[in-house]
Amino acid sequence: MTDCLDTVAFRRHAHEAVDWIADYFESVENYPVRSRARPGDLLKALPDRAPEQAEPMGRILEDFKRLIPPGITHWQHPSFFAYFPANSSPPSVLAEMLVAGIAAQCMLWETSPAANELEARMMEWLRDLLGLPREWRGVIQDSASGATLCAMLAAREKAREQTSLDKQVFYTSTEANSSVHKGARIAGFPMNCIRSIETDSHQGMVASALAAAIDADRHAGRTPACVVVTLGTTGTGAMDPLEEIGAICRRENIYLHVDAAWAGSALILPEYRHLLEGMEHADSFVFNPHKWMFTNFECSAHFLKNPLSLQQSLSIDPIYLQNTRDERITEYRDYGISLGRRFRALKLWFVIRAFGAEGLREKIRSHIRWTEELAQAIQTSEDFELVTGPNLALITWRYAPRGAAPDTLDELNERLLKAINDDGRLYLTPGAVDGRRVIRLSVGQTRTEARHVRQAWKCIQDIAATV
Repeated sequence: MTDCLDTVAFRRHAHEAVDWIADYFESVENYPVRSRARPGDLLKALPDRAPEQAEPMGRILEDFKRLIPPGITHWQHPSFFAYFPANSSPPSVLAEMLVAGIAAQCMLWETSPAANELEARMMEWLRDLLGLPREWRGVIQDSASGATLCAMLAAREKAREQTSLDKQVFYTSTEANSSVHKGARIAGFPMNCIRSIETDSHQGMVASALAAAIDADRHAGRTPACVVVTLGTTGTGAMDPLEEIGAICRRENIYLHVDAAWAGSALILPEYRHLLEGMEHADSFVFNPHKWMFTNFECSAHFLKNPLSLQQSLSIDPIYLQNTRDERITEYRDYGISLGRRFRALKLWFVIRAFGAEGLREKIRSHIRWTEELAQAIQTSEDFELVTGPNLALITWRYAPRGAAPDTLDELNERLLKAINDDGRLYLTPGAVDGRRVIRLSVGQTRTEARHVRQAWKCIQDIAATV
């Protein structure tokens, strides 16, 4: 038996890999947050051709340690404040290891009954933790992008009862994530029927502008088919007015999907449950436990008021998939784009049990509290200005030193951001608000503590003084 199939060797190397992972958890703070690799660095270190002969796993692991970490941007670093978090945690990693070992393809109940039923129960746990309507049902998708695309497909099929696809219109705000606009294209909405609705001073969609656009399209002979509302926009964390928009969608009989990919995790906090006001008007909802609920990517929770609407859009029933027939079984292969499905529910089960609902709440509350403290520090600083937020655990801000000409601030903040990210102690991303360049800061990494947020503020000030 070759070394790669020898379970004795596997046991030895697996212990080595687990030790490396545990060391990584403990030492990730010592890495520069953003990789300092240059284009082509790894390509130069790799052979041009695959090896003809088997190589020992010990050598492969040593090459991993030598070559891969320098080329990784360390998303699990406690000073990762860029984008939104893509979290992990020890219980989630353990679950992923077990899933990799089982290596099941969970497309049908029959191909993995435990995976199917654990997914059903985890969706019930999440639904109740978030305060979603109890009659709703959930499915785990790979990402909010995939879930939102599925929602658009269901909306498209619903509207086909009234009109052809080329006359269907899709609506979202100018602040919606790029994946929403991309999904509309993939779903087949014509480019001239994709509407980006203006936002207000808080970057939320203007409900009256949506109503006017819908009215104009109806008068032009088109059929409004789908609206996507965002709770927690990527740029600033803004909240679209769900209740107002929901009422419009019910009145106009338009499919309403709620994208809460990042902010949805905060709904486990009772004090933020008001964000769901108007949810009774929605048809579907998505949030990502892999963003802010300490669960490894990929794990996106997609909830539906009427699951049959999605099933009818996506179900194809060849004889080789006609296995167990039982009304108690939900066949999740009919609720997503891909036929093949990973056993994603296991990591949710591990994480929710290992943290407990109150432990999850305390982590998220802490992130929000530390963001509020940072926002207050920026507001009281003479050389910085808070532009938006705090919206949950996200703010945008600008460096605006006394005496600087207003028309130089965009370029100054671009240089500051580059200097911060080149420094390596933290990682931030750019944004734009009302045409002005801003710098985003999102708190939410699993291992982030108050000291890391305070150190980030000191680092920002120190580097700004040199710029």
